[in-house]
Amino acid sequence: MAVEKKFISEGVRKARVEKYLTKELKRAGYGGMDIARTPLGTQVTIFAEKPGIVIGKGGKLVHQLTQDLAQKYGVESPQIEVQQVANPSFNAQIMAERLANALERGWYFRKAGTSILRRVMDSGALGCQVIIAGKLTGARARTQKFTEGYIKHCGEPSITLVEKGYAVAIKKLGVIGVQVKIVPAGAKLPDHFEVIEQEKKKPVPNVTVMAVGEDVESEPALPDDIDQAEVT
Repeated sequence: MAVEKKFISEGVRKARVEKYLTKELKRAGYGGMDIARTPLGTQVTIFAEKPGIVIGKGGKLVHQLTQDLAQKYGVESPQIEVQQVANPSFNAQIMAERLANALERGWYFRKAGTSILRRVMDSGALGCQVIIAGKLTGARARTQKFTEGYIKHCGEPSITLVEKGYAVAIKKLGVIGVQVKIVPAGAKLPDHFEVIEQEKKKPVPNVTVMAVGEDVESEPALPDDIDQAEVT
């Protein structure tokens, strides 16, 4: 298989696995996953708000997930590890799922969007953007954005610093797409810099340094036969 085809096939497989885990672990507060190849197989790390639901009673659910990844999606020797999300307010995927659930329960889209935005910013995030698109109030679809703080939209910082999450809310009028972008606290932005004041150097005392063995010049001694009165 050519290198290009291999990259494309791995990307398609990762997207299918992401979609499958998002559907199966919706109740557990699914917050994303990470796939890494190891000498023993494929390490799949699942981030969730409630790890106990992912594992299941006696490890039944995590065992079923391992079988599905190996048989249905062609993941070689999958080894699943579950980690709890430290701060769900900084996880864009969890926030997007909560916003979608709020819209499905009948929340007005402005109230739901501003509520998620305020929760993220109150947690100390540097920036947040919430995008809701679909048939919000009528038969005509439109897009509504809520933005606060600092958000990067292009370049390397938008890939490395901005956390992105996507979810779907199914309502009677149609499907509403939800996207959440978060710049977490502690992210080093490219335009941020600090001025470090230079320490003042202490004055060096004037010390005469002499080499070892060097003769020290001294005043000539007066002869003994000279009267001290003559000298004065």
